[in-house]
Amino acid sequence: VTFVPDVVTVPAGGSATFFCNISMESESSLEYSLNWYKDTNHNQAQKIAELSPTSYQAMEDKYLVTNHTPAFKMEILNLHQNDSGSYYCGLITFFEPDKVMESNRSHLVVTAAPEKTNTTDEPEMEEGNPLDHIKVVLLGILLLAGAVLLLIFGYLTVTYRRRDLQKPPSENAAVEEKPPMVSVSTVDYGVLEFQCDQCTQVPPETWPVNQTEYATIVFPEEKPITPK
Repeated sequence: VTFVPDVVTVPAGGSATFFCNISMESESSLEYSLNWYKDTNHNQAQKIAELSPTSYQAMEDKYLVTNHTPAFKMEILNLHQNDSGSYYCGLITFFEPDKVMESNRSHLVVTAAPEKTNTTDEPEMEEGNPLDHIKVVLLGILLLAGAVLLLIFGYLTVTYRRRDLQKPPSENAAVEEKPPMVSVSTVDYGVLEFQCDQCTQVPPETWPVNQTEYATIVFPEEKPITPK
């Protein structure tokens, strides 16, 4: 009967695992009982668990034994510092009266549980860092967007000013409105002479007295009048 490992070191709150290996010489050895012990004062042994050959698993308090013949897994759960000590297994066979075979001793050392102050502080720092990083990124994006808008506004302003300067003076000058056309009538006087019909011979005595006829002819003419 062997008990391994020789030394196990585990912090409080964890679990320790041992293996008890047995070898059978005859079929009659199937009638047995496997016990798990802890040395208290190197003089007395405390039985903490027992497993019969017909059982697959046994649980007593926080001591768990599982049958994997010819190996038996022995676990101590939820360790405390007072669980430190020496452990071993004992095989009791029934085909030979009162025959007990004990394994070697293995030593368990339960250390103090790690402090939780550091573990609680680190997550807070890790949680705070991403928030600060996000704030910095957002601020950078806003500043970059503002700079881009200012550049676009400045570019458009300069472009429009250049276009105005490049236009010819005729386009930049205000279009002069032509004065309205006003029709003005004028009156001119002239003398019209009427010739006598040469084909008719009229004696001078019958000639009529010289008579002057006047006529007025109106010619419409459109002249622009510039307003004063």
